[in-house]
Amino acid sequence: MNLKHTIIHESLKLFSLKGFLSTSIDDIMKAANSSKGGLYNHFSSKEELFYAVLSEARKIWREKTLYNLDRTDKPIEKLIRLLKNYRDRYLKDADDFPGGCIFVTLSVELDDQRPHLARELNKGYARLKAMIRRFLDQAQQAGQLSDAIDTQALTEMIFSGMLGASVIYGMDKSRAGLDRTINSLIEHVRTLAV
Repeated sequence: MNLKHTIIHESLKLFSLKGFLSTSIDDIMKAANSSKGGLYNHFSSKEELFYAVLSEARKIWREKTLYNLDRTDKPIEKLIRLLKNYRDRYLKDADDFPGGCIFVTLSVELDDQRPHLARELNKGYARLKAMIRRFLDQAQQAGQLSDAIDTQALTEMIFSGMLGASVIYGMDKSRAGLDRTINSLIEHVRTLAV
C-alpha cells in the first residue's frame, strides 16, 4: 500500500470514528505513520482528502452492499440481499469503518458546518433511494408486489430504517440490535411480496 492510499484508508477509519472536523491532520499523520509533508505531497488540503476518502468509502460501500445482487433476477430478492449485505458486510465492517457508517457520521457533523460537503454526501443518499425505488417498481411490474402499494412511501420507510439502524448501531455497536432492526425491514418487505 503506497503512502497516498495509506493516508486515505487511515483517514477513512478516523472520519468514521471522530468525524471530519474532529480529526486533525496530526491524527491522520500519526495513524498513517507519516509527516505533514507526506500528506501535502498528495493532497493540497484536508478538504481534498475528504473527497478522496468519500470516493474510497463509496467504492467499499458498493463492493460490500451490492455484493451478489446480480445472482437473482427477482427485484424483491435483490432488495432483501441489499439489506442483508448492508447489515452484514457494510455496517459490521469494523476494519474499514470502526465507528459505524461513515456517511451518517459525516452527514450529521457537516450539515451545518460544511454544507457543501454535506450536499456531496446527500448525492449518495439520493442514489440509494433511487435504487430501492427501482427495485420496488420492478417488483410491482413483475407482479411480486401489489399495485396498491405506494412504492415511494415504502422506499422512504426502508431508507429511513436503514439510516436509523446505522445511527443506533454507531452508538451502541449491538449486533443483535442491528440484526433485529434490519430483519424487521426484511420481514416487512417479505410480507408485502405477492
